[in-house]
Amino acid sequence: MKRLVLVAIVAAVTAAAIAGVLSRPYLWPSGETKHAHVMEQARAEPAAAGIYYQDPDGKPLYSLTPKKTPDGRDYRAVPAGADVSFNDPAEVAAAPPADRKIKYYRNPMGLPDVSPTPKKDSMGMDYIPVYEGEDSDDGSVKVSPGKIQRTGVRSEAAALRPIRTAVRAPGTIQLDERRVSVIAMRAETYLQSVADITTGTFVRKGQPLMQVYSPAVSSAAAEYVTTITSRTTAGEPSYGRGSRQRLMNLDVPDAVITAIERTRIVPVTIEWSAPRDGIVLERNAVQGMRAQPGDVLFRVADTSLVWAIIDVAERDLGSLAVGQPVTVRARSFAARDFSGKIAVVYPQVNRETRTARVRVELDNADLALLPEMYVDADIEIGGSEPVLSVPDSSVLDTGSRQVVLVDKGEGRFEPRDVKIGRRGGGLIEIRSGVKDGEPVVVAANFLIDAESNLKAALKGFAEGAQQ
Repeated sequence: MKRLVLVAIVAAVTAAAIAGVLSRPYLWPSGETKHAHVMEQARAEPAAAGIYYQDPDGKPLYSLTPKKTPDGRDYRAVPAGADVSFNDPAEVAAAPPADRKIKYYRNPMGLPDVSPTPKKDSMGMDYIPVYEGEDSDDGSVKVSPGKIQRTGVRSEAAALRPIRTAVRAPGTIQLDERRVSVIAMRAETYLQSVADITTGTFVRKGQPLMQVYSPAVSSAAAEYVTTITSRTTAGEPSYGRGSRQRLMNLDVPDAVITAIERTRIVPVTIEWSAPRDGIVLERNAVQGMRAQPGDVLFRVADTSLVWAIIDVAERDLGSLAVGQPVTVRARSFAARDFSGKIAVVYPQVNRETRTARVRVELDNADLALLPEMYVDADIEIGGSEPVLSVPDSSVLDTGSRQVVLVDKGEGRFEPRDVKIGRRGGGLIEIRSGVKDGEPVVVAANFLIDAESNLKAALKGFAEGAQQ
């Protein structure tokens, strides 16, 4: 019992001491009390007109205390009611027009809340009046000059300009089908010898490839020699033309037939030569082998002109036409360009890749391009014909709708639906919706579009409140 009484007494003494300390005025370093310091500061400084201060020209320069510009002008005080607003401070402070009627009041924070009478929001901020004519029914939106300057709104006139772009697609090098020759015998043949030629060797037209013996060719040659040695009274062969044609049908080289006519000797073996300049792609000839009619012994391809087969996406086919210039770059020669033109657009689309093949003919005199080599092609589309176009940054594309903001002047902008065409070089073709010379917004158009949607929503709420 005595212990409890002692504890109670100590607690009471401690509380009294704390109360005495708190009741005494706090001494600042200068020796004056806190109350005196605050009162003296209040007498020395007038009551602040705002919660912060802003540059008088509306620049984004702020200060928590009164401040002056470099040229000596005072910063403008921003009151609490104008701290957050969708309009310029000058517009908020301006006196309401005497000849215009207030339609409704909107929430100062931009919330979808309107009132037919003046009121305050939960933070004590006054609702902003909206006058007749500010929410016009022509679909345009009005933005104050100060906001236009701060947000960087910039307009540019629609004009007639050429639009040039390129379709980029991969492809491969293929042989020209018209420049491939196959050497095959048309009768039973025996290969006496084969020249020192392998796959990949470059051969010239008329260069010997092999020595062959064919009973059918020898028989036809003997018959031809007999006929050309028999003369009629007029000095013409009696039936040599038929024998010569038989040799030609057996695909005997012209040089061999000419030698038979000159020497009138039936050769035991015949020298078979290359039918064109080109690369030996295939060699099946072996010395001493027996070749049946139709067996392919050599395959030679002329690669001085090759094809680039380009796989173009289905969406780009409408922009392609025969004769368009194409620049091809081989991955093996990154610093070299090969120029050509579209020769054929194949009339079929691949079901799996949704691409179509385009054939480009390329000069390959130095044989740098090899079959099956990967290439990348740039196909130029569009021409020098000017079309109505605007910068691509001016079009607001939602996928199903394309809109531009037409600058009507005096801070008023009109959203307008347009139909677009080709794109390229930072420009978009406008097929309808805008006329030549009309200015459209090319910068900060998303901000204007957002404010247009906000005002449209507020107008809808206002009409609902008035009903």
